[in-house]
Amino acid sequence: MRQIIIFIVLVVSQLSAQEQLKGVVLESSSSKELPLPGANVYWSGSSVGTITAGDGTFELPYKFSYNRLVISYVGYKTDTLVVTENKYIKHVLQPSDELETVTITSRKQSTMKSYLKATNTFTVSSDELLKAACCNLSESFETNPSIDVNFADAVTGTKQIKMLGLNSPYILITTENVPAIRGASQAYGLSFIPGTWVESIQITKGAGSVVNGFESIAGQINAELVKPMTDAKLFVNAYAGMNGRFELNTHINKQVSEKWSSGLYVHGNLRNQKFDRNDDSFLDVPLKEQINIMNRWQYTNAERGIVSFINLRYLNDNTQAGQVGFEPERDRGTTNFWGSEIDTERYEITTKLGYVNPQIPYQSIGFQTAFSYHNQESYFGLNIYDIQHTSFYSNLVYNSIITDSRHKIKTGLSVTYDNYNELVNTFTFERTENSFGGFFEYSYDDLDKLTLTAGIRADQHNRFGFFITPRLHVRYTPWEKSALRASVGRGIKSANIFAETQNMFSSSRQINIIDAGGKIYGLDPEIAWNYGVSYLQGFNLFDRKADITLDFYRTEFQNQVVTDWENPFEITFYNLEGESFANSFQFEFNYNAFENFDVRLAYKYYDIQTDYIRGRLDNPLVPKHRIFANAAYETEITSIGAQWKFDATYNWLGRQRFPNTDLSPPEFQLGEFSPTIGTLNLQITKVFSPKFEVYAGGENVTDVRQPNPIISPDNPFGSNFDSNFVYGPIFGSMYYAGLRFRIN
Repeated sequence: MRQIIIFIVLVVSQLSAQEQLKGVVLESSSSKELPLPGANVYWSGSSVGTITAGDGTFELPYKFSYNRLVISYVGYKTDTLVVTENKYIKHVLQPSDELETVTITSRKQSTMKSYLKATNTFTVSSDELLKAACCNLSESFETNPSIDVNFADAVTGTKQIKMLGLNSPYILITTENVPAIRGASQAYGLSFIPGTWVESIQITKGAGSVVNGFESIAGQINAELVKPMTDAKLFVNAYAGMNGRFELNTHINKQVSEKWSSGLYVHGNLRNQKFDRNDDSFLDVPLKEQINIMNRWQYTNAERGIVSFINLRYLNDNTQAGQVGFEPERDRGTTNFWGSEIDTERYEITTKLGYVNPQIPYQSIGFQTAFSYHNQESYFGLNIYDIQHTSFYSNLVYNSIITDSRHKIKTGLSVTYDNYNELVNTFTFERTENSFGGFFEYSYDDLDKLTLTAGIRADQHNRFGFFITPRLHVRYTPWEKSALRASVGRGIKSANIFAETQNMFSSSRQINIIDAGGKIYGLDPEIAWNYGVSYLQGFNLFDRKADITLDFYRTEFQNQVVTDWENPFEITFYNLEGESFANSFQFEFNYNAFENFDVRLAYKYYDIQTDYIRGRLDNPLVPKHRIFANAAYETEITSIGAQWKFDATYNWLGRQRFPNTDLSPPEFQLGEFSPTIGTLNLQITKVFSPKFEVYAGGENVTDVRQPNPIISPDNPFGSNFDSNFVYGPIFGSMYYAGLRFRIN
């Protein structure tokens, strides 16, 4: 660690010493030379440039490799100067005889990749989210090849996501950079954020920023929510699906005063129809009711540089799953029919306060707080699982620069508090976790080829003790329209084995914990290093824009709480002894084939292995190979704002290893691998005007279904019952329709 700190200090000192070229730009007027403010000054063939100040002076980085200085201003002739040495430049621009009319047109991409950031981050806009019926955040990644979406089990209908081949607990999921999906909400929390509330999503591969905490291992997903000041005054979204699902979203925003705006966001969904298309006596999709309300206040005072948000939120979610004949009031706690109910109530209060010094814009300070209370009461057959989770988080961040804007720093303090109270059948588990930490992050940008972000944080945790979390991200541009990135970082987290693995309750497996004397369920914290390299290259193909991305990431666990499914009659948790790693390789190709028609192709390879008690094995139910394809077309927008939109997404998954079933009776044994599967989703949208549009689509239109997803469904209280061997769709094809209406 000492070497890392010394390295960062040396980098700062060396980079701060970079030479600067100085000069002044003038204009000739009535035989006088006057300063010309606002003139563009930049090095030819690079992105390094500046504009002249009020007195016509300028200052920008100088390198020997820079030798052609371009100076331009509207209404004046553009001049290019040959610079062979670093000396003061004085130049007079001459008026142009004539001006040409230039028309600039552009088209916003729905998924934007940065060539300049040090982190491998891309932004998914609301336009991309509308390509699918993303009713909640767990369904917002269907058109994104970097995130895997699959069902956790064949009973509860819960969708879970993976990044770099690792489950969502290893991803830091935040809303507006405040940790949101964690602890008790880990299993179902993604379905608690309605899709219409999301303005955009930023996805970062590899270890994230130290500013956001120490828990990120595989990456970070940040959802930016719609803002009362910029969202429509009234927005209504209605949805109906053939699987019996109905949803209604309403946004009402009002400017209360010159500086205050408020938004009321109401989401409700209902599924009250029973479906059993595969005739196994179990519901293909669960019954569900949810009411989700958020009241958001935004304060903006541009003169004083103050922006503030206050969020108040309430959620009530009820899910019923199990056999078709199950009636909760009659059958709960009996063996008449197997059934499950998951009742969740959640309260949240989040505040954010930001101040930017109007006199010194590069200095700012931000303060975030988040309080939540999560209460889940649930049972799965005869298994009982209740959890109450009270959480508090605060983060203070100060931003400034060192010498000039190429050298930026972030530093601050953070506090976390989590209290868990869990009932697992007849056993009670109660614990409190709290931490206090500080962080420092340095960013360097030479305004041309190199960007670097180096961060370190130190935390004192009541159960982990004192620990250091370093992170480093570097971006280098070897040539035009390219970005070569590398990253390394360390993450540490608690393993909430019951909250994160609730699908185990939908089986007859016995729960075993091999107590190693650790501070959480007798287990040690999970610690991992993540290393990654990525290369992005943009180019023109047949005079149309295209880009390719290649990335490779490796996660190595120093310690992992191993979830062992290899005995069909039990699930076992224990500390890793040996190695556990996840290798992820992805190739992605994006191409604007012709006007308004975009194609995205991707191939992904996973090599994820863990040393289990019985030896090293590939992690179960993770396809080694995945192929992804998406095509999107939009017609030209008419004078009244009308157009058509078409979207198609294809996913192909290679075979997946099943957990071992050799100990089961022959009729319940499965092969070593699942078959390969491919699914196709389609959607069409008719935009009548900026105010009104309708959409219709189909998920899994080829009607691919996993046969017999539940083992021993006819005897759900027997020792062989298990719903955790899911590798593909259960319901089959599902068609839907909806409308969106807004008043700006």
